[in-house]
Amino acid sequence: MTMHRALAPAAVYRLRAHLRRGGVIAYPTESVYGLGCLPTHARALRRLMAIKARPQHKGLISIGADSMQLQPLLAPLTTAQQLTLQQQWPAAKTFLIPARHTVLPALRGRGRKVLAVRVPAHSGARRLCRQAGSALVSSSCNRAGMRPYRHERDVRRRFGRQVWVVGGRCGGKRNPSQIIDLLSGVRLR
Repeated sequence: MTMHRALAPAAVYRLRAHLRRGGVIAYPTESVYGLGCLPTHARALRRLMAIKARPQHKGLISIGADSMQLQPLLAPLTTAQQLTLQQQWPAAKTFLIPARHTVLPALRGRGRKVLAVRVPAHSGARRLCRQAGSALVSSSCNRAGMRPYRHERDVRRRFGRQVWVVGGRCGGKRNPSQIIDLLSGVRLR
């Protein structure tokens, strides 16, 4: 139920090319469809923010197939911190973790030194990261201030010409992921 349709090898090649060109995708996650792009592509991040009409100063969440896929975005972690994440993921839990200084401000959020990251509980979203060969941005699929979409047909109707829609079903979660500060352990959402 939480899986997206497997992409054929030719579709994986086209997906990767789309992302490398700065393309934006929509895909199912634990609770809603997400909008995503490569977290290292500045033009793609600006495009995603424009599609959402989201303020540029707010940071975005990045997801990965596993914690190793997120490592290039994060400052080095202690063994204890790595163990904490291994015990928590995959899950609908987003952690704020110190970012590498090379992470784009549009991804972190202007003036922020942490990055919001998650290994999702949604097996289709993890598979998509593996197929993309990269971590992906994961922001709710909606215009800022509007309700996010949970169904592929709604996403196609609203964003179909602006994004590559990866079909599938969202997971059964009703609420967005928890957000936890890794260093303090404080739950922020």
